[in-house]
Amino acid sequence: MKTYSPKAGEIQEKWWVVDADGQILGRMASRVASVLRGKHRAEYAPHMDLGDHVIVINAKKISVTGRKAILKEYDRYSGYPGGRRVVKFGTIFSKHPERIIEHAVKGMLPHNRLGRELYRKLRVYAGPDHPHEAQKPEPLP
Repeated sequence: MKTYSPKAGEIQEKWWVVDADGQILGRMASRVASVLRGKHRAEYAPHMDLGDHVIVINAKKISVTGRKAILKEYDRYSGYPGGRRVVKFGTIFSKHPERIIEHAVKGMLPHNRLGRELYRKLRVYAGPDHPHEAQKPEPLP
């Protein structure tokens, strides 16, 4: 028996659209990351990009559970002493709500070249409109 591995020309990429209105951030992000990775396919291979494109709309209507809206923080570090910057969830959510979803999904993808390639297939929009109607996206079940 030989293990089947699909060729690059055999892969049919689909476009999915996800409405984030009223959904929980982490649960939705894990489903999106799974589709980007291609785990919903029967021919999934961990070393290949078999994932589909995902469009997330209504990012400004996402919800979080518990006290995360008040307590959750995003931090980054410049590499210099005293270079840690901390930003609250509410601050980012009010200015750039799409970055919240992008950050959550990016953390669930592999942290290597493949993960960076998969991340490029994610598009997040704060409102209900998106410019990808020509790709005929289907709602993600």
